Amino acid sequence: MVNKETKELAIARLKKIEGQIRGVQQMVGDEKYCIDIINQVHAAKKALDGVALLIMKRHVNSCVADAIKSKGGEAKVNELIETVDKFMR
Repeated sequence: MVNKETKELAIARLKKIEGQIRGVQQMVGDEKYCIDIINQVHAAKKALDGVALLIMKRHVNSCVADAIKSKGGEAKVNELIETVDKFMR
């Protein structure tokens, strides 16, 4: 589960990303240079990846670790591997 610290960090980052997305919308509306828009979209995608990694780290350190300790870890590890695979595509 996401703990208080991870939750606060993730929400702060997501609010920042929300602002980035509004900025991209404004750039499109203002018909800014295409490459500048693409660069901002890329930056927002990377920021979202950072949030995903933050939450994934917490998942590994809590859910996966707990499952391994209770000898039910194989399913959690497989779930994590599938998620990482999707994340990398």
